[in-house]
Parts: sequence; structure tokens; C-alpha cells
Amino acid sequence: MMTSGQSQSDDDAFPDAGVVPAPVAKRRAAKRPAKADALLEAAVDFARAGVLQVASNEQVGRHVTSYPDGERLLTHRFEAFVPGYGEWEWFATLARVPRGKEPSICEVGLLPSDRALIAPEWLPWSQRVRPEDSQDAEVPPAAVEKPMVVEDGVVVEGSQQEPAEDAESADAAGDEPAEAQGTGADS
Repeated sequence: MMTSGQSQSDDDAFPDAGVVPAPVAKRRAAKRPAKADALLEAAVDFARAGVLQVASNEQVGRHVTSYPDGERLLTHRFEAFVPGYGEWEWFATLARVPRGKEPSICEVGLLPSDRALIAPEWLPWSQRVRPEDSQDAEVPPAAVEKPMVVEDGVVVEGSQQEPAEDAESADAAGDEPAEAQGTGADS
């Protein structure tokens, strides 16, 4: 019993109030490599049909390999005969729902094989440019171009003359009388 001089706080009356127990962490099983799904592994013709939706029959070769990407997820690879893509392979990734008997096509496309020619690793511009690529670099005197002038349709190298006016504009101005070349207020 409490006396009038004593007061009991809510925390004392309910010691567990406001305290949320920490969740118990579940122990996860060690990741094992996914094993191939037998139904998806047997669906080679279905995967080929998926690739044929984006490629012609002449561009798709024999089945190369298949490998699991996860549980009920498998990728089939086929030879690719596409100009400019030597040693690349078509792929079709298949999946199925749990207890499902029909595969679904997730994705199709081209991937490089281990032997394929691929672009080198990208380098930033600042690492690719060499000092001789800069326009600020000194140009040797032999590389300086000499001015070229066209006289009567013939190129004259090294001439110090000023280029002549365009022949057509000179002929057009010469055909009109001097009075007609004015402001045109008289007409």
C-alpha cells in the first residue's frame, strides 16, 4: 500500500511499459549456388523461340550452354551470327513460378563470350589527351601553312596579295550604271 507521502510513477508500476523487445535475428542459411531447374533446363526450344522474336533464324546458331541465375531462373546461350558481333552469343533468360509447369521469358539479347572482341575500358578525357593533342602546343615552323590565293581559278601558293573579290559580285556591280547603284529613290 502507498502512503500519502509516496507516489508511484507509471514506470515503476509497469516496468516493461514503453520498452519494445529487440527483434530476434534469424539465422540465415549459407548461400549455396543455385541448382539448375530441370524444367527450365529442358526448355531449349522455348528459349530459342524467344530469341527468334528479336533475331532472324540465320542469326541464331546452336545452343552453347545454360546456367542457373537463381532459384527457378536460368539463362540459355546460343551462337550469334550477327555482322560486327564476332564471338558474341544470344541469350534468353527463363523463369517459372513455384509449382508452375510453364516457363516464362524474362529477357533476351546479345552478350559477349569470353573470346569476343569488346571495347577497352573507358578512360576519362583528362587521362586520354596527350600534350601533343592540345592546340596550345607549339607548332613547328615547317607545319605552318602558307597563305593560298585564287587568281582566275588558279591556286597561287605563298602569295602575299589580298584575295580578289568574288567574280560574280564584281560582274553584277559592273553591269549597272553608276546612277542606278544609288539608293534607288529616283525609281
